[in-house]
Amino acid sequence: MTVGYSLGDGIATIVLDRPEVRNALNFEMCEALLAATKRAADEDARVVLVRGNGPVFCGGADLKERQGKSEPWIRERRLKAFAAYEALEALPMPCIALVHGAAIGSGVEIAGACDFVVATPEASFRTPEAQRGSVGATQRLPRILGKRLAKDLMFTGRALTAEEAREAGFVSRVVNDLDVAARDIAAAILKAPPLALRLAKRAIDTGIERDPQGAKQVEIAAIEEQLAAGQWMGKT
Repeated sequence: MTVGYSLGDGIATIVLDRPEVRNALNFEMCEALLAATKRAADEDARVVLVRGNGPVFCGGADLKERQGKSEPWIRERRLKAFAAYEALEALPMPCIALVHGAAIGSGVEIAGACDFVVATPEASFRTPEAQRGSVGATQRLPRILGKRLAKDLMFTGRALTAEEAREAGFVSRVVNDLDVAARDIAAAILKAPPLALRLAKRAIDTGIERDPQGAKQVEIAAIEEQLAAGQWMGKT
């Protein structure tokens, strides 16, 4: 098993689980991550937590796996990874990345696909794809960090510390204890009406891609959907 999954009390936990290779993302793990994400959606989890087993969150793509592989295999493997990231990003409920240790390449993509990132002070974030002769992490990261910082990281391969990542807007919180933070965050989310959270998430994700007038219409549509469902403040 390369990805663990559990569901309890409305909280789905997805665990990157190849600690012997720093949770390096391989073909099987891409498929398992996609399956776990779909399972969380199908089982109507209220909140999804994504974390890594072992000393790091994710050490990037499994480069050893690619040795001797054909171009079609490389292409399919990359598309599998894209599908897994996109499935995380498309989850209708809140999805939080809990990052400890290094998040490199694919690890940054996985964390960036979540709604927000909580990290320990020892966490770091690096996208060395171009330095390694590859192309990756060129789309999601600039939308979060801005293109200049994203280019700095990509061109030089340097890492952001947890605090630098927080200042840049990639990390929301830096905490000493991920378990305590996860418990508190999940408890806060579970107190909120599920429909309101889903509509708010959809409105933010959709509206930010539109101009101000279009974004306003996205929020109005969400309000209308909530009213039609008979769920608004003061009434459930």
